[in-house]
Amino acid sequence: MPFGQTRSQFPKMWVRGRNSQSGYYRHSGNGKHSKPNRGTGALPRQAILLLVVYGLFAAANALSGAFVNVYLWKESHNFALIGGFSLAHYTVHALTFFVAGKWVKEHNKMISLRFGIAISAVFYLLVLLLKSSAIDYAYVLGAVQGIGAGLYWLAFNVVYFEVTGPDNRDRFNGGAGLLGSGAGMIAPWLSGWIIVSMTDNAGYMLIFSISLGVFLIGAIVSFFLRKRKLSGTYEWTHAFRNATVRGNPWRRAIPALVAQGAREGVFLFVIGLLVFIATNDEQKLGNFSLLTSGVALISFWLIGKWLKPHYRSATMLVGTVIMSLIIVPLFWEVSYPTLLLFGIVTSLFFPLFSIPMTSTVFDIIGRDQDSAEHRVEYVVFRELGLNAGRILGVLLFIVVVSQSTKPSVINSLLLAVGSMPILSWMFMRKVQGIKTKKT
Repeated sequence: MPFGQTRSQFPKMWVRGRNSQSGYYRHSGNGKHSKPNRGTGALPRQAILLLVVYGLFAAANALSGAFVNVYLWKESHNFALIGGFSLAHYTVHALTFFVAGKWVKEHNKMISLRFGIAISAVFYLLVLLLKSSAIDYAYVLGAVQGIGAGLYWLAFNVVYFEVTGPDNRDRFNGGAGLLGSGAGMIAPWLSGWIIVSMTDNAGYMLIFSISLGVFLIGAIVSFFLRKRKLSGTYEWTHAFRNATVRGNPWRRAIPALVAQGAREGVFLFVIGLLVFIATNDEQKLGNFSLLTSGVALISFWLIGKWLKPHYRSATMLVGTVIMSLIIVPLFWEVSYPTLLLFGIVTSLFFPLFSIPMTSTVFDIIGRDQDSAEHRVEYVVFRELGLNAGRILGVLLFIVVVSQSTKPSVINSLLLAVGSMPILSWMFMRKVQGIKTKKT
């Protein structure tokens, strides 16, 4: 997230997606032929159930995600500390992916999924217990959150690969974006209203408690996901070795993922924080999420429904260029209106980048039998690329804000890292639509 044998040589558990024209492979997860999807790009029941688990996880994070950074900011007024919290998260997230890969492939990926959700709940329990002392343990909290997210996303990405194929992967990603945007639309607005309606930090404690509860519900629902069949032994260096082979698509995919991660690592926490600093009002932050996520919801739905694989490169280019240009108005003024303009335009065009990027990388994972058999290794490899970019982006942020927090300096940083997805497009455009060797 290597080549060509005849179809008859593949074990029966490996099947082509029903409407795929490009010969990618996916694992049925139970050692049997995958049941054909009814209708072009239809999602099977397990994929729909995985979307439900994803929706609950997204809702729990949306309720409190942005407000954790605001909570730490209100207690510290320290950009570097917020950056350090994120740095601890991304670093431990990457390590968790790498170490847990062996367990997910050789033991039980569903346990990893459930533990990830449960540890994410523990993170909010710790914040509730620490209260104002949370800033003293910001790095520890970031590490705990990183473990939970690492375990969850590793298992989620592997199961996602197994229950989707190239014919319905864009549809699944569109559905995931739809759920994430819906959660991002309603939950932060509700959280902002709760916080401003209560005195002191009581509102923060309540929304952290609600997030904890939603995570626990997500863990319960995950038990309805079928246990996936195990296959093979985890090879720690398999993906790294293959990426050194000339012509291997991972030689382009990894730098593209690093560039994507550099933007994500900074923007995931900085924008919400800037909205709060500009307004000093949690309700305004909730309104910001309501409006921008509403736009993203519509955009994800339309693009997920209509995007075809042969348009991926063109849509990525349009998305990355506009996502970069919309940062420029912030140089005139960092205010709620300019941040809202940035948020709306970004939400409208971000799916043009993210859906093709995600689908293409997972299509690379499933392009032949050998690659798909090592899907866990490649999902780990994908995440290491993303987190390498996130870590680099946050390190740059910490270095910059340690020297100056002037708006012009921060805006220059945002423009630099915000333009990185253009590099992602440059690397990925030559591997989009990759096909297996004909037999």
